[in-house]
Amino acid sequence: MPELPEVEVVRRGVERWAAGRTIASVDVLHPRAVRRHTAGAQDFAARLRGQRLGPALRRGKYLWLPLADEAHAVLVHLGMSGQLLIQPAATPDERHLRVRITFDDAEAGELRFVDQRTFGGLSLHPCTADGLPEVIAHIARDPLDPEFDQAAFHTALRRRRTTIKRALLDQSLISGVGNIYADEALWRSRLHYDRPTGTLTRPRTAELLGHIRDVMTAALHAGGTSFDSLYVNVNGESGYFERSLDAYGREDEPCRRCGTAMRRRPWMNRSSYFCPRCQRPPRTATTPPLTPGRT
Repeated sequence: MPELPEVEVVRRGVERWAAGRTIASVDVLHPRAVRRHTAGAQDFAARLRGQRLGPALRRGKYLWLPLADEAHAVLVHLGMSGQLLIQPAATPDERHLRVRITFDDAEAGELRFVDQRTFGGLSLHPCTADGLPEVIAHIARDPLDPEFDQAAFHTALRRRRTTIKRALLDQSLISGVGNIYADEALWRSRLHYDRPTGTLTRPRTAELLGHIRDVMTAALHAGGTSFDSLYVNVNGESGYFERSLDAYGREDEPCRRCGTAMRRRPWMNRSSYFCPRCQRPPRTATTPPLTPGRT
């Protein structure tokens, strides 16, 4: 699933082209694309016709398009391969086009949801008093949010009986961080992914958050990270931050800090990339420390 920088790039594009426009029609071309809208595809399309879209919003990895009444919003779940594209009406349909939204202003083009793997989708939800779709009200603020509470985050870390990477991927604790940017921030912080959260001091937490913000901001400037053609912005363009990654995807390549070969380890149905010299694993009674350069 795209992480905060990729979703933010899409949000900015959608807001620029779609905010303030009125929906003329909605064409659902694949029912799975609106399966999270429990009332069905026809209800989804009927309830959106004639609605005016407000500014696109985001919290962490979640993007939504509030309606002008501010009581409901279209939640966009990009999944593994979902794309929101702004296309001229005359553009041929994409092979995996799932939903087409047209506007009463012909010059606006069409808002298209394209999803090869159909893991993502669109759905309409009521909003809470602070404007969040109810189904994501439990999602924490992200580290780029001005209202993110750093002190509360540190306290929560210290209270959790977990490890640091698990905590970073817990969207109810801190949102927007996924596997890629967790590995990048941990490498920059010289922290092993299995470091217990209870061992972090307040300065170490602040340092880690600073690196998370830095790497995400850099990724935003580069348009996000695209390892294949599945993640693109609203114009169909890929991001290029993968060229700047220091940890993720660099197995057996030299660490850019010390030259030691980077390692990859299976982790929660994913992979963790780290430097065995710069990011020493925590010592336990049963697991000896990893020797740099050895598996």
